[in-house]
Amino acid sequence: MQYGIVVTGGHPRTQADLAAEAEAAGWDGVFTYDAIAIGDGEMHDPWVVLAAMAMRTERIRLGALVFAPTRRRPWKLAREATTLDGLSDGRLVLPVGLGALDDQGFGNVGEETEARVRAALLDETLTVLDGLWSGEPFEFQGDHYRFGPMTFRPTPVQRPRIPVWVVGAWPHARSMRRAARWDGIVVQASSADGSPAGPAALPEILPEIVNWIAGARARDGRTGLFDIVVDGRTDPADADGAAAITAAHQSAGATWWIESDWSSTDPEVVRRRIAAGPPRA
Repeated sequence: MQYGIVVTGGHPRTQADLAAEAEAAGWDGVFTYDAIAIGDGEMHDPWVVLAAMAMRTERIRLGALVFAPTRRRPWKLAREATTLDGLSDGRLVLPVGLGALDDQGFGNVGEETEARVRAALLDETLTVLDGLWSGEPFEFQGDHYRFGPMTFRPTPVQRPRIPVWVVGAWPHARSMRRAARWDGIVVQASSADGSPAGPAALPEILPEIVNWIAGARARDGRTGLFDIVVDGRTDPADADGAAAITAAHQSAGATWWIESDWSSTDPEVVRRRIAAGPPRA
């Protein structure tokens, strides 16, 4: 299993420093987040932050947890991602979802808020990304996006494409099928009573999710690596307890643990968690 951490706040230069510190401390990935305006907190553009992180690191994976393509033009997103993949020498990963509606960068500015439409926009966007990243002439005629042949060069460093992780809401089949079509799932699971499955409950549910994904991919003839991504919070002061949490998820099939403390935007809190090192099982 690999271990990442979300940097939840700080000036872009500070976030780039934290990425370098995470690399030195043995983490495998550093993630920012994609938001326009949630409350009155300070936020920065994820692509600018990730570019700064790429310039300060050499090994770690970079991404955002999660990007919201439903409010981005697919061809612009394709160009941004290709550029960052090149800048990082092939270290970008693209986790995507429908987007959080508490962000005023959705309904407050006229972006689509209906889940069904956002899902359709996401599906078309991912198809467009895959086509444009091929480096061959590509055209598209969908319900929401339409354009004539375009050729995007250079292609991403990573082939056949930049890895795409898709939020999968278990046990909703449509959401799960979308995730199974790409390169990884960011697991959002509900328990039997409908409540979110936290780090304590998720290891019991995860094997069923992993088996469902494996079956769906086998039926579609999809091969290759597929990541099972979970996120949560561990206590660096309790190294054994932290390792036990991640070990349970690893045994259940997770391939990535993303340390995510959304309760604080203080970069010093993130710095202390980074310095303690990943909660390796």
